[in-house]
Amino acid sequence: MDRERVLSWTRDERLSIADFLEGLEDDDWKSASLCAGWTVHDVAAHLTLSTRTGWPDMIKGVVRARGNWDRMEFDLARERAGRFGAAELIGQIRETAGSDRRAPMAAPLDPLVDFLVHGQDIARPLGKERPMPEEQVVAAIGHVVASPFYGARKRLQGVRLVATDADWSAGKGPDEARGPVGDLLLVTTGRPAGLKSVSGPGAERLAAVLS
Repeated sequence: MDRERVLSWTRDERLSIADFLEGLEDDDWKSASLCAGWTVHDVAAHLTLSTRTGWPDMIKGVVRARGNWDRMEFDLARERAGRFGAAELIGQIRETAGSDRRAPMAAPLDPLVDFLVHGQDIARPLGKERPMPEEQVVAAIGHVVASPFYGARKRLQGVRLVATDADWSAGKGPDEARGPVGDLLLVTTGRPAGLKSVSGPGAERLAAVLS
């Protein structure tokens, strides 16, 4: 896929997230996100890190987390959330919206996936709608199911995903799960909340895996 196109999509999504965050109330920032143990503030802080994390930061973080990648990401986000307030984090997202800098080992589509998914992590628990652009979501979910990083291959064993609102499908399993492509993106990245609009025998199988 054309990297300039992906970068343009990512820039637009970053700016959209910044606008969305700007409309939140102070109490919203303290609310729980879809990421277990993470507040909205923590997720917003995490979103500033993709253009600001280098090899030294990552190596130090992994060592401190004793090799636990999820713990490392949580620690980095929580530390940054403690250092910067809402307005500062929003400003940082805007500041590097068009940057092509990525965290070590990240692919060009990873920042787009990050912002699409974490946008839902923030919006859904708050009861807010955050539409996701179809073309970008199709590209993002295609990357997620092909990448070893997200664990989607293991989650989707025996399941075929079929989007009901886009020309997209993946998987060769006997159990089909059908739903909006945005919800399928959440499911492939490990979010049980995405199952709300997903149906079919594959949905039950996925629910068991994600529980």
